[in-house]
Amino acid sequence: MNSKTKKITTIGMLCAITYVIMAVGRIPVVLFLKYDPSDVIVTLGGLIWGPMTSCIVSVIVATIEMITVSDTGILGCIMNIVQTVSFACTASAIYKKKRTISGAVIGLFVGCVTTVSVMMLWNYLITPLYMGYPREAVVELLLPAFLPFNLLKSVLNAAITFLLYKPVITALRKSGYVAVSEKENSKQKRNGLILLAVMIIITCVLIILSMNGII
Repeated sequence: MNSKTKKITTIGMLCAITYVIMAVGRIPVVLFLKYDPSDVIVTLGGLIWGPMTSCIVSVIVATIEMITVSDTGILGCIMNIVQTVSFACTASAIYKKKRTISGAVIGLFVGCVTTVSVMMLWNYLITPLYMGYPREAVVELLLPAFLPFNLLKSVLNAAITFLLYKPVITALRKSGYVAVSEKENSKQKRNGLILLAVMIIITCVLIILSMNGII
């Protein structure tokens, strides 16, 4: 399989997985805001094959979502693209420059900060247009609803991405689909970060359950 064919196949595979997860994995968090882990797949694609892969997949999936299951139109599509790209492309661009475990952690952290900051601005500017809410009502929701949702979503995506990256890249290397490129990292350091990621995921899940009145 030549590199161009492999690239097209990879993007198609990532788009299919991302779309399925987006369609079936939506979890209500607060008000009309729902979490789905589809950005994890987009981010993994970026970490492995570069930020442009994340960008292409996010645009394709958001467009298909707009056509098939979304009722927020072109503005909702753009919001989805901006949200995914601000996280996935930021994280993968930093990791591309520093392909170590610290580079991955820094990339995911900066991705969280970037997507929360960007989405707070876009929620203020765009949400009133496609949701039909007065801007004053959206402003009142920024801190109690949009900020915790965006923070929760980005942190949960970062933790899940960190946990999945090693087994996914290892499987791809064993299959010969990707080559070994980055340095091996300290097992003790990696295990400590894995434990931290698990704790973050558990905390986020408990928060979501509490916000939905389940616990």
